[in-house]
Formats: sequence, C-alpha cells, structure tokens
Amino acid sequence: MAAAIAAATVLGAALLRPTGEFRGDTEGLGLVRETYAAVVRRVEVRACEGTDPAANVFCRYITTTPTQGPDAGSLVEISMSDTATAPDLDPGDRIVLSFDPEAGEGFRYQYADRQRRPVLLWLALAFALTVVLLGRLRGLAALAGLTASLFVLLLFVLPAILDGRSPLLVAVVGASLIAYLAIYLAHGFTIMSTVALLGTVASLALTAALAHLFVELAQLSGFASEEAIIVQIGAADLDLAGLILGGVVIGALGAIDDMTVTQASAIWELHAANPRLGRDGLLRAGLRIGRDHVASTVNTLFLAYAGASMPILVLFVLSEQSLGTVANGETVATEIIRTLVGSIGLVAAVPVTTWVAARTVGAGRAR
Repeated sequence: MAAAIAAATVLGAALLRPTGEFRGDTEGLGLVRETYAAVVRRVEVRACEGTDPAANVFCRYITTTPTQGPDAGSLVEISMSDTATAPDLDPGDRIVLSFDPEAGEGFRYQYADRQRRPVLLWLALAFALTVVLLGRLRGLAALAGLTASLFVLLLFVLPAILDGRSPLLVAVVGASLIAYLAIYLAHGFTIMSTVALLGTVASLALTAALAHLFVELAQLSGFASEEAIIVQIGAADLDLAGLILGGVVIGALGAIDDMTVTQASAIWELHAANPRLGRDGLLRAGLRIGRDHVASTVNTLFLAYAGASMPILVLFVLSEQSLGTVANGETVATEIIRTLVGSIGLVAAVPVTTWVAARTVGAGRAR
C-alpha cells in the first residue's frame, strides 16, 4: 500500500511539476526585487524639501552606507516622513534598503526594513543545537526532514501553484511528498514508520475532502486579505479559493504526522512491554492514549490559529460586533474552517493509525 501511494505521489509530482511557463507578471505591482544591507550613519529631522518651514512638515533624512550593491561603501541619503509610524533609527543600526535602478537620481534607494538576518540565523542555530542535544542522531534526522519539507514547499508546491496548477492537488501531492521524506528521514525505514505514514496519508485525504466541501459551502472567495488581492493581480490564473484549500492541507500536515507517529510508537511500546496483548487490547490501550493526545493537540491548533489572527480579532473587539457577526466575516470564517477541518483530520488520525498499528503488531510484523 505504501509503495502504491509513493508511486502515485511521484506520478502526481511529475504531472504537476512547475515549468514557469504560465507565471504571472508582477512588474506593475511595485514589489521589491533588489535589496541591499546598509548601516545608518546619521539621522537628521528637518523641514521636508519643497515645503514652507512655517508649515511644520518635517521629514527624517537618514545617511546610510550600503554594504552591498552598486553603491557599496558610499554615502546614500534616504528620506521619510517624520510620523509616529516611521522607524526610530539611530547611527550604527543595520537596515535593508530597496533598490530601483530605473528610478531617478536620489530616489533609487528606499528604506525597506531593519536587518534581522543575524538574529534569525542565531535563533535557527540555537533551535538546531537544542534538537541535536536532545535527539542526537534522531534529532539530526529530524532536521534533515525539516530541510526536505522546506525544499518541497519552495521548489514544488509554491512554483506549481504560481504556474496555475490546482492548489488543492498540488498541496495534496506536496503534503504526501513531505510526509514520506519527513517520517522516513526522522524515524527510519521501519514498519512503524510505514504505519504512521499510512495513517498520515489517510487523514490528509479526509482533510482535503472536508476542506473542499466546506470551502464550497461557505463560498469563500479568498479575497479576504490584502495580500491575496495583490497575488491575484500578479497571477491572474491563480485560484484563491483553492489556495485556501491547499493551506488547510499543508497546515494540518504537521499536527497529523505528529499524531500518527505518536500513536504508532505507543502501540509498538505497548507490545514490547506486554507481548501478550492481542489486537483488541492494543487497540483499546492505544485509543486511550490517543484521546489524551487529541484533547491537548486540538486546543493547540486553535490557539495557533487564534494567535496568528490576533490583530484581526482585536480589531473586531474594538468594533463591538457580536460573536456571530465576527465569525461570519470571511477572514474569521476562513480561520474557523481551517481550525475545525484540520482538527477533524487530526482526530481521525488516531483510530486509523491505531487500528493499522494494532493489526500490524498483532500479526507478528513488529520488526
């Protein structure tokens, strides 16, 4: 069964592979294409050029030294309005400048953001070190699985969606690829890993079917966010409603494979502790473990989605709208559907994986 699913996944990846032929045009969207690191040298607040000093319209003039790009090492001045939302920069701060080579002299560089790459790199190293210290070789394997998942997303899922492929089909095939790579790399090519993989794929299929059903019933358009509108302009053939479906599948995968691996491992450990437990005994014990895991993980999913939507939720609270009105809005309704559909797939993973694991171990194929 696992071999057949693997063959179907490889075939699907070959048919849906990105070619770049139908990629949308983003030239007119004003998206930043070139960015360069820079260091702030001087910050001065004075009346904006071309305005009457008596009008009290002030701008911040920031002298920087790019460390990359065509003007590396030279002094470049940028300006921005002196408002409460303007970044509070000081000499020595490291920032990122956007660069437009076609702009006029004095307007080619603009402030893009603060430089956060070193912080993110150190945090990633700390995460990797923590995983390796606790998991050792298994931790290294888990990091390899994480890297493989990232490559699948960046090299297959996102480019294929941008090429106009069905986001749901791409997400299902991509999630299956990720499941194979992540589970087998992290846990080895064992019967237990295969059982967890089968439970993951079955739960993902249910999640995809439910996501398709409820997105259609709720008539979600996918235009609830500003980013989605920009993406639609730049890629006219992109199915935004399908993008929601794909997001549900990919988002649920992480929790589902955690659940299936835990359930399969629990059955194996129960069998090792008491080989006399038959299939029924293993199934009952595994389900008891699964119920406790589900009770905590479902709440984890809800809090993860709620945390990601906190600014929107705060805005709705400030508007003093009723709970029903808030939930009916497409932005919140989308998150509700993500959470509930993902949770149903997560719950379904417990009995499916436990049943397959109990039958496998009970039939004497534990090794």
